[in-house]
Amino acid sequence: MLKKGGKILVFMLLVSFAFSCKYNKLLKSTDFDLKYKMAVEYYNKKDYNKAFPLFEELLTLYKGTSKAEDIYYYYAYTNYHLGDYILASYHFNNFSKTFPNSKRAEECQYMNAYCYYLDSPEASLDPTNTFKAIAELQLFINKYPRTDSLDRCNILIDDLRTKLEKKSYNAAMLYYKTQDYRAAIVAFKTTLNEFPDIASSEELNFMIVKASYLLAVSSIESKKEERLKSTSEAYIKFIDAYPKSKYIKEAEGIYSNTLKELKKINSKSI
Repeated sequence: MLKKGGKILVFMLLVSFAFSCKYNKLLKSTDFDLKYKMAVEYYNKKDYNKAFPLFEELLTLYKGTSKAEDIYYYYAYTNYHLGDYILASYHFNNFSKTFPNSKRAEECQYMNAYCYYLDSPEASLDPTNTFKAIAELQLFINKYPRTDSLDRCNILIDDLRTKLEKKSYNAAMLYYKTQDYRAAIVAFKTTLNEFPDIASSEELNFMIVKASYLLAVSSIESKKEERLKSTSEAYIKFIDAYPKSKYIKEAEGIYSNTLKELKKINSKSI
């Protein structure tokens, strides 16, 4: 005889099998009104895996009918809830184009951009989708300047730009750590130009001074003087911008060494 636990397990398996048979029968059914009703029911119960194939079939069958808009709306969100953000983005965008006069058009245009935001990778990975997300959010703002989602969009854009700032900062620091000082200087300056409000601007400007000096002293004699002068210019620019910087003592030490190196070069040329 089966114990109580075993009976419960058998009962659950039988119920599961019955529901599976019922669902398979629904998939094969030609009662499309029933399929639509059940697809919405599954969707509302958050059973998106079951709702998906039903909506996918109904998309074609109800194209051009009064139900087409509702089905496409549900279908786009089903992709979203299943975590396929790129496909969901495509369908949200296409919904807005297919039903431009729909009360849901703005919502779906926002969701198109939001899906790109969700698909944006961490700072260390390829930033293509991060740039795409910023572009789509900006397009949405341009199209709906009075949208209730404006503040939310700006927050998302700021978050995405922070990712790009971090990636640019890390790349510049990597050049410095690998002693590619010339590339580091270019990267530090690029980061500051592209992200003028970056929180680490003081540090980056100091790193330009530091990398400039290290590049100069490791250069061949014919390039050393020119690069030492560049270090001096970078230092002056730095102390003008950050006279009370926490890096000021180290910067002054670099500047002092720079002047000594220049003095040596000038004494040799006399």
